Amino acid sequence: MTEPLLIAKSHDPLYLLPRMANRHGLIAGATGTGKTVTLQSLAEQFSRAGVPVFMADVKGDLAGMSRAGGGNPKVEARARELGLDPLTYADNPVVFWDVYGEKGHPVRATVSDMGPLLLARMLNLNDTQAGVLTAVFKIADDHGWLLLDMKDLRAMLQHAAENAAEFTTEYGNISTASVGAIQRGLLQLEQEGGDQLFGEPMLNLEDLLQTDERGRGVVNILAAEKLYNAPRAYATLLLWLLSELFEKLPEIGDPDKPKLVFFFDEAHLLFNDAPEALLTKIEQVVRLIRSKGVGVYFVSQNPLDIPDVVLGQLGNRVQHALRAFTPRDQKAVKSAAETFRPNPAVDVAAAITELGVGEALVSLLDEKGRPLPVERAFICPPGSRLGPVTAEERQQTIQGSLIYGHYEKLVDRESAYEILKGRAATSAEQAPAGEDRGFDWGGLLGGETGPRGGRSRQGVVEAVVKSAARTIGSELGRQIIRGVLGSLLGGKR
Repeated sequence: MTEPLLIAKSHDPLYLLPRMANRHGLIAGATGTGKTVTLQSLAEQFSRAGVPVFMADVKGDLAGMSRAGGGNPKVEARARELGLDPLTYADNPVVFWDVYGEKGHPVRATVSDMGPLLLARMLNLNDTQAGVLTAVFKIADDHGWLLLDMKDLRAMLQHAAENAAEFTTEYGNISTASVGAIQRGLLQLEQEGGDQLFGEPMLNLEDLLQTDERGRGVVNILAAEKLYNAPRAYATLLLWLLSELFEKLPEIGDPDKPKLVFFFDEAHLLFNDAPEALLTKIEQVVRLIRSKGVGVYFVSQNPLDIPDVVLGQLGNRVQHALRAFTPRDQKAVKSAAETFRPNPAVDVAAAITELGVGEALVSLLDEKGRPLPVERAFICPPGSRLGPVTAEERQQTIQGSLIYGHYEKLVDRESAYEILKGRAATSAEQAPAGEDRGFDWGGLLGGETGPRGGRSRQGVVEAVVKSAARTIGSELGRQIIRGVLGSLLGGKR
């Protein structure tokens, strides 16, 4: 039986029961009220209990978990105040990840595994454009052409547009306007650097579920300072990871402790402008992933950022101070107060606006899964460093990882782009001079001149020259995988 995790102290210590940790949770509060320290303290407690953690670091402050703390007067004063003196300072087993490969091991997904639903969300497509994208994925599936990176998808989009008449009967109308809108979305994503998310080797989820030689859970930290500037890509990546965990992990019921705890920071980005269908799927994933042994903790400035259908599933709650300057703020205070199990000794609505830094209203689940009465308490400080690490310290951690060198090596193999390129070359060689060649595969790849002069269309080679180096390779095989939310949507993997 795993020991309870000491989270905070009021007049009594407040413990999070590991058996109830997969019932999900919420960490909320205004900027500067102590959410990051709470997040770090929770992650550290889970790691010590042997539970791997995944978290995004949008400010760079969480990287200090890789180093032992000490020498911080505020932390030492809080430890003495809570009777934790001397505080045990220690580092944590940290693995850094980064979509751009600059501050951690590269994180990649294949285009096929991301799937049309999440890709449409990332590109902000309307229903018609999303339907065209889904049709293009289906065409690739039916032909056995892998969509692995951005150049594969661009090649397929242009192929579908050039052969729209051929595909209309079976796959529906594929309009040039919709294809153009998707291509523009891909171009914008490339300019933001989001195209580096696609390719191989794809992230192996088992690498997120490791423990070290001392039995401590590995703390996986996604360096997200740069990715956060592309908020749709950031939210979609985290949702893809969560969905992949849901699909690939086996059912284990209620274990003694979670198999993984997933912190979703800046959670409002996940729900902003999300279509109703996607919100429904998110709610289903959160509800059902508990049985896979995964606890999901949403971190947000305002509890109103979380839809009610999701908020109602978050059993463990840490509410830091909220400001009540606007009508929306006042509504948030009232809403947050009403979600706690009442405690006659605590005026929740008043306390929310009075809490100091590091102080919070805490309500955790008891051994039967019932919310305990809310308590006003101080969060226990972590034993690791608060704040960022130096570039040298980060690099030292990256190079010391057991997976160092695997994700850093790009591998290219045959996929949609290479197949279409090969067919184009063969077609060009076989067509006699002066004879009508029908569909011009050379034009598809290299572009062509229109009947009135000038450029009638851009070739695939031109369109993907910047992303041609983003390559691929792993154990996927020839089978197309449609991973994200597939089972929930009734699709097949």
